[in-house]
Amino acid sequence: MATFSPSFQDATLYTTNVSKIVVTNFLRDYRRELSALFAYFILLVVVALLAPSFYQAANVRDLVLSNVPVLLVAVGMTLVILVGQIDISVGSQFAICSVAAGVLAKTGMPIPLVALCVAIVGAALGAMNGALVARLGIPSIVVTLATMVALRDALRWATEGSWVQNLPANFQWFGLGQAAGQGLIVAMASLIFAAFAWGLKNLAAGREIYATGSDTEAARLSGIHPQRVVFVVFMLLGVLTGVAALLNSIRFIEVQGNAGVGLELKAIAAVVVGGAAVSGGRGTLAGTLVGVALLGTIGTALTFLGINSFWEKAIQGLIILAAVVGDVIAGRTEGHAHERFITR
Repeated sequence: MATFSPSFQDATLYTTNVSKIVVTNFLRDYRRELSALFAYFILLVVVALLAPSFYQAANVRDLVLSNVPVLLVAVGMTLVILVGQIDISVGSQFAICSVAAGVLAKTGMPIPLVALCVAIVGAALGAMNGALVARLGIPSIVVTLATMVALRDALRWATEGSWVQNLPANFQWFGLGQAAGQGLIVAMASLIFAAFAWGLKNLAAGREIYATGSDTEAARLSGIHPQRVVFVVFMLLGVLTGVAALLNSIRFIEVQGNAGVGLELKAIAAVVVGGAAVSGGRGTLAGTLVGVALLGTIGTALTFLGINSFWEKAIQGLIILAAVVGDVIAGRTEGHAHERFITR
């Protein structure tokens, strides 16, 4: 009996076809992340050609430090958006946590304990939003709009608009000096980002987040508790907002009572420009990182290019609008394709 033995050419052709399929699927699945990365690359090239002074070490360092809080909040915002929700109160939470950090430090409390307490404050604020959304079923945009206004006005009333001053010497830069403190801020943010990125990809909890955002009813039938998942992601966003507030506050000798204004817009824009679907179920923290880098660079780049930096918020708003429109169009396209497949 004759036997078939695949030739070397057949094996090579098979390998080539498999590679093409893998590359095609990768480009399709991560087209928005790759588009954001390409846009960021183009921005860096344009700035390098027209304003090379942008790349001075001091400016790059300040750019990284100023965007660390945005990155941490955007990590939490990614989790919330992945489950199909939104939180526009993070700016107000950020302000409360910042003031709490300064007030607690002034009491003489050790800085590690201050950090723990600020994280707990953030967790409590996030849990409040999560309970109203998950347990009572109130739309997240309504809940967080209400808490955004209420928390900001309550803080303004409590502080009378004043800043927290006369902070202890061991508060700024954690008492380590500017160079070491800056390095510690970047290291902490990097570790937190890496931990969440790994967990979202490899842990069962990460798969539950994606499942809840993709199809709540299907997730429930598979044994997942969507209400609990939604509650937890809001609480985690609160914790990350608290940590971000602390890392931002220690850079200065005073804590601003109006900190975090516009932070929610930056975080949401970074998440959606990084490829997350506002309807939930799709997105990566790698894309969020690209989104933070792109949007964080735009404002400073506009200044170096001699363009009014007020355009930054307009650009962020347009990005959010474009992402929402893109998701709607993509959803309708997939729906029509599914209908055609069913009717065949």
